[in-house]
Amino acid sequence: MDFDISWDLYRSYLGVLRHGSLSAAARAMGVAQPTVGRHVAALEQQLGITLFTRAPAGLLPTEAGLALKPYAETMLASASAMKRAAHSQGEVRGTVRLTSSEIIGAEVLPPIITALQARWPALKIELVLSNQVQDLLNREADIAVRMTAPRQEALIARHLGRVELGLHAHARYLHARGTPATLDELLHHALIGFDQQTPFLRAASEAIGQWRRQHFSLRSDSDLAQLAMLRAGAGLGVCQVPLAHRDPQLVRVLPGEFSLPLDTWLAMHEDLRHTPRCRVVFDALLEGLQAYLNGTSNESTPGPPRPPEIKFHPHN
Repeated sequence: MDFDISWDLYRSYLGVLRHGSLSAAARAMGVAQPTVGRHVAALEQQLGITLFTRAPAGLLPTEAGLALKPYAETMLASASAMKRAAHSQGEVRGTVRLTSSEIIGAEVLPPIITALQARWPALKIELVLSNQVQDLLNREADIAVRMTAPRQEALIARHLGRVELGLHAHARYLHARGTPATLDELLHHALIGFDQQTPFLRAASEAIGQWRRQHFSLRSDSDLAQLAMLRAGAGLGVCQVPLAHRDPQLVRVLPGEFSLPLDTWLAMHEDLRHTPRCRVVFDALLEGLQAYLNGTSNESTPGPPRPPEIKFHPHN
C-alpha cells in the first residue's frame, strides 16, 4: 500500500460519495468527469480495495468505501482550516467558520455578524446551521454556539447562561381556538412538536407529560419549520422566550406550568485564541448572545418577569 497518496484522490472520493456519481461529483468540484474517475481508480489501486460498485442509480459505496468516510472528512476539515489560517495571519481578515443551532443562527446571529463585518470588512463568515454538534477538534468549525456543555478538553468554552423555552401561540390561533388554562387542556389543541426524540426532548417529555410525540398535530425536527408554523397560527409550540418577546403577536401560554431551561455555550479550539479573526468573532458573539439571553439586545423588547422553571437535567 502506498501511504504517500495525493489529497486530490481523497477529495474526488468524497465528491463521489456525497453526490452519488462521477458526473455529479465533477460538477460540484468544478473539474472534468474523467479526472474524477481517474482519481477514484488511482485511490482504489493504491489502497488495494474497492470503494464503489456500479448500480443503475450511480455509484454505491462498498463497506470499505464507507469506512474511509470519517477519515477523509477529517482531512477535508483540516485542509479547510489550514487554508483559512494561511489567509488571515496577523490581522482581522480571512474566514471564520461558525456553527450554531438553527434558531440561534437564523434569528439571533444575523445582526451580530452584520455589525462584525461593518467593523472588519475583510472578515468573512461561513455560517453552518445545524442542531448536530460539529467537531471543533477536527476543525469542522472554528467557533460553535452550543446548547449543550462542550466535553472536549482542548476547547475554550464559556457558559453564556440559560435561554428559557416557553409554550407560545399566535394571537390569531388563540382567538380562534381559545387559550388553554391547564396542561391537560393542551390535548384538545393543535400542538407543534418534534418527530425524532433527543435526550433533551426526552427529558422535556418526562417533565411535562402532555408534551409528547403522540400528541402533536404537526411534527418536524427542524426548529425553523416549527417556528414558521407557530408564526402562521398553526398551533401551540415551543419558542425561546427572548425571541418571542420581539413579536407581540406571539403570546405565551401557561408560563407557570411550561418552562424549560436550555444551557447556552460558546466554544472554540484553544489553538485559535490568539488568531485575530477568531478572537474578534468570539468576543462579539459573547457580548451579543449574552445581551440576547438577558433580554437587552437591540432586537429584543422587554417582556414579563420569568416564571419559576421546571428543573431537569437535559442530558439524563
